[in-house]
Amino acid sequence: MAAIESILWRGFVLPGHESCRLFSQDAHWHLEGTAVFSHAAQPCRLDYQVVCDADWRTLFARVAGWAGNSMVDIQIRTDATGHWWLNEVEQPDIMGCIDVDLNFSPSTNLLPIRRFDLAIGETADVKAAWLRFPSFKLEPLLQRYHRLDEATYRYESAGGQFVADLKVNQSGFVLDYPGIWQAEATSKVS
Repeated sequence: MAAIESILWRGFVLPGHESCRLFSQDAHWHLEGTAVFSHAAQPCRLDYQVVCDADWRTLFARVAGWAGNSMVDIQIRTDATGHWWLNEVEQPDIMGCIDVDLNFSPSTNLLPIRRFDLAIGETADVKAAWLRFPSFKLEPLLQRYHRLDEATYRYESAGGQFVADLKVNQSGFVLDYPGIWQAEATSKVS
C-alpha cells in the first residue's frame, strides 16, 4: 500500500472535522476517512471507504458509525454494467452512474475531478449516485464540473440549483468549498 495524500477539513454546515487519505493498492484507488461532526444538536461519527478502479470508477463504498442515536452501516456496490446496490438492494434509479457522492463529505468530489482531468476551460457532466445525509438514501444527482483555472473548478448540481467554485490541490482534494468545508492540513507522500 502506497499512501498518496491525506487531508483534514473543518466543516461549517455540519460543524466538526473530517480526515481522509487517498492511496493506491492492487490497481485500485482508495479513499478512507472519518467525519466527526454535529447535526441537529446530535454528535455524529461516520467512517467511510470508497474503492475505485484504475480509471476512477466507483466499485464499492461503505459508511459506518452513528448519527445521534442511530447506528449507520451502509454498503454500496456497483458492477461493470452500471447496476448499483445499497445494502444488497438494487437501486434502479442509479443505473449508469459512475461516481458515488457522499453528501456529508467533500472527499468524493475528487473522483470525477481525477477521472476527467479537464483542461482549463473544459466542462464535464456526470450523474452521481448521491448518498444523502441524514436519510442515507441513494439518489441520482446531475453534476457539472467546469475547470476555471489550474486550481479552481465551478461545481454545479441539481441543474444549477447549487453552484460553488471549489479550490483544489494537485491531487484533486477540495481545499476550499466556500462556506461548507475548509482544509486545515494536508500531507503528501511521493
